[in-house]
Amino acid sequence: MKLASLKSGRDGKLVVVSDDLTRMADASEIAPTLQSALDEWSSVSTQLEALQSKLNSGEIAGEAFDQAMCHSPLPRAYHWADGSAYVNHVELVRKARNAEMPESFWTDPLMYQGGSDTFLAPRAPVVMPQSEGFGIDFEAEIAVITDDVPMGVSPEDALKHIKLVMLVNDVSLRGLIPNELGKGFGFYQSKPSSAFSPVCVTPAQLGDAWQQGKLHLPLVSHLNGDKFGEPNAGVDMTFHFGQLIAHAAKTRPLGAGTIIGSGTVSNKLDGGPGKPVKEGGVGYSCIAEIRMIETIQDGKPTTPFMQFGDSIAIEMLDDKGQSIFGRIEQVIEQQ
Repeated sequence: MKLASLKSGRDGKLVVVSDDLTRMADASEIAPTLQSALDEWSSVSTQLEALQSKLNSGEIAGEAFDQAMCHSPLPRAYHWADGSAYVNHVELVRKARNAEMPESFWTDPLMYQGGSDTFLAPRAPVVMPQSEGFGIDFEAEIAVITDDVPMGVSPEDALKHIKLVMLVNDVSLRGLIPNELGKGFGFYQSKPSSAFSPVCVTPAQLGDAWQQGKLHLPLVSHLNGDKFGEPNAGVDMTFHFGQLIAHAAKTRPLGAGTIIGSGTVSNKLDGGPGKPVKEGGVGYSCIAEIRMIETIQDGKPTTPFMQFGDSIAIEMLDDKGQSIFGRIEQVIEQQ
């Protein structure tokens, strides 16, 4: 099943979307918003699936689906926590800050709780007061949405609480991170509003690509129209989503509508940090990684962070080349 939230009020208007992302049907009589659907998932999900089945079969015509009319599937959420499941990425960006990586990072996931009150629409610009010194970067990731999760849930049982999957651009301001982390209290100004894909889907919709809490497909990013990365999200993922959810729920329950991010998707190459797409590698899901590679190889980075007017697009295709979640498309704009 595929769901989206059209721009309407603060929390959007729920629609079901056809598998090929061309048609949609109003689902507001079943649940007015995605959050309300998640609150009553056990009773309304079957009705939503039936509506989507009628849309896919042509039993109902629906309306044309325009991704530009979408807000984030959850325009605001009670809880947004982002992990770092790809430890290769953590190792590289810490090297960029001359910070050693403890061995425990390979066994105990990193996670921060981000702002969830003002998510960006998938086609909305990333607006910043300045670009110089901020180090504006994108981070292409996978995210899941849960129902109610009990405190102390096991990683295996946590997988059962994943109801929806989507993509995310976790915007990061690299120039602000070192000073913030140096205070010992974590991210705040350096992690502005994130953007999510137009469509979220049930794990069952992903078929064999969804296995044991991992999504085994390439996550494709285009920076200023050029392919920047296509790492496989199921490869080199140290912690699966069940482990990330269990980590978040170790000392508290998670409410329905909680979003858990994977962290930047990152693949190694022959035990090393990977290569750019133009050199035959799978590239990267953020600029910070390639800057670290350049520093290792050349002594200094040459790829700039994003400036006003730059664009980023993030998408995932199935094995037939069909977009699964729709496409995040954003431009960096000055406030």
